[in-house]
Amino acid sequence: MEISGIISAIVIGVIVGTLGRLVLPGRQRIGVLWTIGVGIAAAFVGTGIAAGLGVADTKGVDWIEWLIQIGLAAVGVAALERFKARH
Repeated sequence: MEISGIISAIVIGVIVGTLGRLVLPGRQRIGVLWTIGVGIAAAFVGTGIAAGLGVADTKGVDWIEWLIQIGLAAVGVAALERFKARH
C-alpha cells in the first residue's frame, strides 16, 4: 500500500468513525484514536462486504457501501464502549 492509500484510509476512517458515533444515541466514552481505529477497520471490512455483494464500484457515490461502513462503525463503537466499560 502506498502512502496515498494509507492517508486516504485514515481520512475515510475518521469520517466513517465519526458518522458511526453520530448514529449512536447518547455519549460514547471512547477517545478520538479509538474512533479513528474503529472507522478504519469498518471502512476496510465494509468495502470487502460491498465488493462481495457487488455494490462497491458503481457510477457516482457508492451509497450502499457507505451505509455498510457507517453501520459497522456504529456497531464497533458500541462494542468498544461496552468492552471498555467492563474493564
